[in-house]
Amino acid sequence: MGIEFYVALISIFIIGVIFGGMVVFFFRRIAINRQIHIAERKAERIIAEARTESKDLVHEARQETEKIKSGVEAEYRERRTELQRQENLLSQRGESLERKLEEVEHRGRNLSNKEKEIESIRTHLEEIRDKQLKQLELISGMSSSEAKQTLIEAMEVEIQEEASRRLREWDIKVREEANEKAQEILSQAIQRCASEVVSETTVATVPLPSDEMKGRLIGREGRNIRALEQATGVDLIIDDTPEAVTLSSFDPVRREVARIALTKLVLDGRIHPARIEEVVAKAKEELDATIYSAGEEAAYQAGVHGLRPELIKLLGRLKYRTSYGQNVLTHSIEVAYLAGMIAGELNTDVAIAKKAGLLHDIGKAVDREVEGNHAAIGAELVTQWDKSPEVVSGVAEHHGETYTMSMWGFIISAADAISSARPGARRESLEGYLKRLKALEDIADGFKGVEKSFAIQAGREIRILVKPEEINDLEAMRLARDIVKKIEEGLEYPGQIKVTVLRETRAIDYAK
Repeated sequence: MGIEFYVALISIFIIGVIFGGMVVFFFRRIAINRQIHIAERKAERIIAEARTESKDLVHEARQETEKIKSGVEAEYRERRTELQRQENLLSQRGESLERKLEEVEHRGRNLSNKEKEIESIRTHLEEIRDKQLKQLELISGMSSSEAKQTLIEAMEVEIQEEASRRLREWDIKVREEANEKAQEILSQAIQRCASEVVSETTVATVPLPSDEMKGRLIGREGRNIRALEQATGVDLIIDDTPEAVTLSSFDPVRREVARIALTKLVLDGRIHPARIEEVVAKAKEELDATIYSAGEEAAYQAGVHGLRPELIKLLGRLKYRTSYGQNVLTHSIEVAYLAGMIAGELNTDVAIAKKAGLLHDIGKAVDREVEGNHAAIGAELVTQWDKSPEVVSGVAEHHGETYTMSMWGFIISAADAISSARPGARRESLEGYLKRLKALEDIADGFKGVEKSFAIQAGREIRILVKPEEINDLEAMRLARDIVKKIEEGLEYPGQIKVTVLRETRAIDYAK
């Protein structure tokens, strides 16, 4: 049991290991061969399946190829047929184009021949025209330039007549539209304004308690009546009228001062020169307060606010001023109403129109003391105490005496004309009325070509008959404007005057 034993054991162990390895290798070889065999069979089966499937695919591919081939062949045949048809069509078109080209060439040759013929004809015509021009110049005695000038002048006259006709048509149309709109606006304003018929005189009557008071008013050697007339500037008329004294003056303010003073003296009973001067002074103070109150009342009635005291005082003085018998303050209030209504119809500032209408105659409060027309004076006064340019324009332009007219001037002018020209607004003597009618007819009769003129509608319209052989239609329009200018320059009249020119041509013949 020594070393040989361990060597034998080791040898046996090694032999066993080798034998075991061989056994393992043998069994693994058997397993591998088996797997290889299984794999080979599976591969054979897969190959068989693949061959079967590939045969099917090849068959399907062949069928698809056949189908595609037949489709392509059919499409090819169709395209070839279409190409053949297009080729035939192109061939036909080519032949048609060749024929048309031949026709065009033939026409070109014909046109060329005709152009030559036309050129020769033109040359011949120019020669004939030159000969005719020379003959016409010899016959008429005018050169071609002179004939052209004559023709141009004739055309200018014709064009002027046509332009005048068109201008007359447009003027009539615009006037009709403007008149229609103006009549609508003014009728609305007139219908909304109701005013009284006014009448003012230059005298005032003061009642007396008895005729005995007349002697006391006259005084010793007439000193009392002289003192009263000197203090007031009014004529005191003491006549046979029972229990009454008449005051006469063209200045209504002085007349009112005298009336107040005389009434106080009659009630007081103390009548002597010193007392007369004292009472007249108090009467002037009372009248100043009354004037200011009248101005405030007028502004309140017209709905005009914010006036300066100076303008209110001047406005109140218009209470004692008349124009053709019409009270100027009442007229101013009425114009303010009308101007506001017209401005309302035009959708513009009613407040400005009312203020301009109320102040439009403010210049009449001082026109006896200042030179110039009352419109310009009034505009200057308003400019001092009212900075509104629209109001100043309305006051200055309401009589059309300025070079330009604004919208406010037209509004105030229309309102002023309505208030002044309405029936009963102003009083005029029969003699003055007849003189104005005669003056109107004389102005119209003074123009050349006028046959007869008639002043109608109380002098607010004049109709003029003209001689048709001397006045044509265009000259009739010009004549109407000339007569209007002459009337505006030479006559004073309330409102406006319509000028109508009538031209009548009569053709008379007899059948025999």
